[in-house]
Amino acid sequence: MTSGRRRRSPFLTIVLTFIGALLLYLAVPSIGPTLRAARAEGTPGEFTARQLYCIQHPGHESCTWLGDFRTKSGEIRTDIALYGSDRTTLRAGESTRAIDVGRPNQVYGPGGSNEWIFTGLLLLAGLAILVFLYLPRSRGPARGRPAEEAAAGV
Repeated sequence: MTSGRRRRSPFLTIVLTFIGALLLYLAVPSIGPTLRAARAEGTPGEFTARQLYCIQHPGHESCTWLGDFRTKSGEIRTDIALYGSDRTTLRAGESTRAIDVGRPNQVYGPGGSNEWIFTGLLLLAGLAILVFLYLPRSRGPARGRPAEEAAAGV
């Protein structure tokens, strides 16, 4: 007698395992900086806008200010992007407070960021795929048998 459950294709299992692992690979290294950015925790300093970098898509434009970040101790990092900036945020030569959370080429405004939402969704999606594939599921009562009989082992 068949259980009524189809067996999953080995190819599909391999593909889904790869996708789940890839999502975790992308999300896990970002957890620390993302949480620090969400809470605006890090090295405070000042970002000075130098160049506006824009990409145009059909019906949409996405811009980011590139510039210099100076920590309160005087260390200067160049070619840094200010996360969440756009065409109207600053003008060339203007400065604003910023936080360095440890990302190599990016700083955040003092309000932090909401990028933790996307990172969290990546993490949950990767875990959900792998749990679905590999965590054994408990089987409910057999079809056609009352739950009490199944529990009693009758």
